[in-house]
Amino acid sequence: MPFRLKTVVSLSSLAALMTVSGCGAEPEEPTPSPSPTPESTPAPSETESETTPATPEASAELSQQGVAAAHPDAADAGVEILESGGNAVDAAIATSFAISVVEPYASGIGGGGSTVLAGPGMEPVGYDYREMVAVDGSIPASGTGVPGMVDGMATLHEQYGSMEWAELLQPAIELADEGFEVTELLAQRIVSDYGPASTAGLNHFHTGPDRPLQQGDTLVQQELADTLRTLAQDGPEAMYTGSIAEQLTQVDGLDAETLANYETEDAQPVSGSFGDYEFVSAAPPLPGAAIVQQLQIAESLGAADAEPGSVEYIDHLSNAWQTANQSVSDHIGDPDFVDVPVDELTDAESNANIAEPAAAIEPEDDTGDRAEIEAGNTTHLTVVDSDGLTVSMTNTLTSFWGSSDSEYVGGFFLNDQLSRFEAIDTDSNQPEAGRKSVSWSAPSLVLDDEGRVVMGIGTPGGHQIPNILNSVLVPWGLQDASLQEAIDAPRHSLQDGVLALEGEPSQEVADLIGQRGWEAQVTTRADAVFGSVQALEIDYDDGSVTGAVDSRRDADMEIIDAGTDEE
Repeated sequence: MPFRLKTVVSLSSLAALMTVSGCGAEPEEPTPSPSPTPESTPAPSETESETTPATPEASAELSQQGVAAAHPDAADAGVEILESGGNAVDAAIATSFAISVVEPYASGIGGGGSTVLAGPGMEPVGYDYREMVAVDGSIPASGTGVPGMVDGMATLHEQYGSMEWAELLQPAIELADEGFEVTELLAQRIVSDYGPASTAGLNHFHTGPDRPLQQGDTLVQQELADTLRTLAQDGPEAMYTGSIAEQLTQVDGLDAETLANYETEDAQPVSGSFGDYEFVSAAPPLPGAAIVQQLQIAESLGAADAEPGSVEYIDHLSNAWQTANQSVSDHIGDPDFVDVPVDELTDAESNANIAEPAAAIEPEDDTGDRAEIEAGNTTHLTVVDSDGLTVSMTNTLTSFWGSSDSEYVGGFFLNDQLSRFEAIDTDSNQPEAGRKSVSWSAPSLVLDDEGRVVMGIGTPGGHQIPNILNSVLVPWGLQDASLQEAIDAPRHSLQDGVLALEGEPSQEVADLIGQRGWEAQVTTRADAVFGSVQALEIDYDDGSVTGAVDSRRDADMEIIDAGTDEE
């Protein structure tokens, strides 16, 4: 199945190849045809009604391909597309719509996200389709911004997709129409945090008065299925200028002008060295540069020689996190509005010189009022196809269910992304018209010394995302742990003097907590603090794709043998 970078024929679409376009025009679907070699591909003509898709300069020709997602039904959707001849972008789009059905609290067409992708003969590229402040510069009480998820998927489809748009939504439509079995995690989310307020009055989330759905029940979302059918039949523009947009303009904070003008941004990923690898992650205002810094500081402190869960390991990674977290506060913001010193933040030599011991809490500074580290939202998926094209995608409503103040429209929940301007109230993150807030999503790739993608990785987890990624990448990249071993390794997070841990601390760790004046917070799976890493590895020697399952949430990973294209 050849990876195809679409060329498009209208003047506006040709311009979109230089700057990422929105959904103002209906995407054209070229008739599938055998892909010529790069040498025989003719230059596109503005007058052609259809153009021939171009092939990449190189192909990994892997013997396997795979999908890692936060729910088995979503992974199945992606695999279905791969088996139908779609590429990694096609499969990622299908998976993203499917996961929004089975994880309605985490992501969806009422939210946004970001994606980083790369493959043979292709430098890493990034797309930011998160929510922005409306044209009048105001933020509603709900924190809702213009949802970018549909435009993001449409942009990826226009640029890289090889299958029909409607085909990619079909698995999600079937899941919403026919229903699926409620998992333990979904049942917990319905009765936790914003779940009760968000689902109040929605009969399909209940089996009777005061009886929310429980594990093993079936959730059918007929209204969502109808909305997805509209998107499939009318195209993604239905979300921004069509019938769905008409519903959205009734929501406080959303207006027709901002909806119609929404465009996914081309957001060049950041990168930096780490061990024998290059770590690539999402551009500002997302925290990719700070995560690079965190990895480099942890490496410089000797994290490679520290056993995961040990005093030294916790101290090194907490130290690195405190510096990186401060960098987010001091420097990270929307690069269209502030200068972000990415080169400085990702410089390994500089980062090796700035590490300091993880801060103690001095008695005179201790107010005694410390908040527990809370569960973090979002969802992540990773897809690798047989050509080596790798997609790392994080989508989100921001808070679980988009907060209790967000609205439910057309069968989906709306985001509260703009609330992050208040939550991350720094000089570099102040709201104004057209601006996007700092948040914690970090879809990422790892490259080897030949510049090849060897891993796609990401996780939900809100503010904990940088720590979660470090807790996996340090043992995997510096200690030669397998991906499964690294994902299973214990996680921790230091925030405002509270050290969250998985399980009771050892005596040595308890002593460290006492010495530093910290407090311990022991988390459980139900707390959903430490995310769920979705990662896939590529081995170019044998052409295999491997992954691992993170049992902290409803994760799944499916690897299939690469078939032969029949065109």
